[in-house]
Amino acid sequence: MEIVSTIFYFLIVIGVLVFVHEFGHFFAARMTGMRAEVFAFGMGYRLFGYNRVNGFSFGKLDENAELGDHTDYRICAFPIGGFVKISGMIDESMDKGFVNSEPQPWEYRAKPVWKRMIVITAGVIMNILLAFLVFYSLSIFKGKSLIDTTTVGYVSKSSTAAEFGIQKGDKIISINNQKIQYWEEVQSSLYIDNLGEAITVNILRNSQNLTIKIPKEKVGILSDKSFGVFPDKMTPVINGALSGKPADQIGLQKGDIITYVGNESIGNTQELIDNIKVNANKEVDLKWMRNGAQMTSRVLVGADSTIGIDIATKYEGNVIEKKYNAITAIPHAFGEMYYFGVEVFFKSIGKVITGDIPFKKAIGGPIKIAQASAQSAEGGFASFIGFVALLSMSLAVINILPFPALDGGHFVILMFEAIFRKPVSYKVQIVLQNVGFIILIAFMLFVVYNDIISIK
Repeated sequence: MEIVSTIFYFLIVIGVLVFVHEFGHFFAARMTGMRAEVFAFGMGYRLFGYNRVNGFSFGKLDENAELGDHTDYRICAFPIGGFVKISGMIDESMDKGFVNSEPQPWEYRAKPVWKRMIVITAGVIMNILLAFLVFYSLSIFKGKSLIDTTTVGYVSKSSTAAEFGIQKGDKIISINNQKIQYWEEVQSSLYIDNLGEAITVNILRNSQNLTIKIPKEKVGILSDKSFGVFPDKMTPVINGALSGKPADQIGLQKGDIITYVGNESIGNTQELIDNIKVNANKEVDLKWMRNGAQMTSRVLVGADSTIGIDIATKYEGNVIEKKYNAITAIPHAFGEMYYFGVEVFFKSIGKVITGDIPFKKAIGGPIKIAQASAQSAEGGFASFIGFVALLSMSLAVINILPFPALDGGHFVILMFEAIFRKPVSYKVQIVLQNVGFIILIAFMLFVVYNDIISIK
């Protein structure tokens, strides 16, 4: 069932992103008087589709079919991406049949440069608009919740943080000279802003300022592992016990708070998970609180390092709720878009070039996207659509890069024509399109391979 749900959420994410991007091209083409011959989900062989001339049909369309001003809406064999085939345009369809004929009024090549620029950039604009609408809506309806602490409540054993002496009770003041005020800033600083870099952590311990320096080879890639610090006051609460599992057998119920595993006091959700995990195949004493009363039992931890509980986290500290109105949500939404879609993207590319982040760690293909889609869905609707918005912004940035076969590559060709008052020859366009497409396919195969060998 987990695989089914992963595929389901992946198809939703890809479907939304493809529809929004390609609808931008489609709508702009129709509004500027161009024919859109095909609107496709997926690439490759036509599985089935619909148009007003032939109706619904399976397989490849008859080569002699004349659709005129109508569009064939189709589903193709490979569910990665999609495309809109615009008449008279050199694109990924590899259709060159029109090259030796006179331009027709409804063709892409017959329109002025400014109209073609609108069509080429419309997909990117739609992706940016989708990201903005999602971030804007989340800002208004959800706002932003900030955990008002930088105090460490738990340090995982054998973690990087534990190795370099960070302790429970330490208050994090700054990371790499970036002042820290909320726990969300601890996470973004460790896992995003300083990824692949050496880390200098300034902490306050028993009224004494300390500086802890961790070389980048010791930090490692924090997307692969946890740094090992977790905030204080994150109490683990039982959300339920799975029927027939050890927790159910000893009578654990929803609302119970586990306080001890063996001789280890539990005050953090991750601390509970770690202490259960280290006792796999062992019987240990368990203590928990229920309605103010302490309860005790021995429990046999399974071979899978679990006892069959669903854990919720109750934060018992102060939370800062930031609210936005219709006006203040605008700069906040643009700020989120720029940070995640532009700053993080290009900073990551820069770190790949400098070798701070291994190339294969910096990219993710369909399998990783599918896994991330399912994980975001587990966090609720807001988490899921937020993930869609991040991907939409990333898709916009990637597509506008000046690379052959991408929208940015087409835009560069149009810029050349606008500047020199002379179109790039069909021969050059075809060569650029073919080379770019081959490179993109090779890159896609590589990221799929990388996804497969990275499956855990």
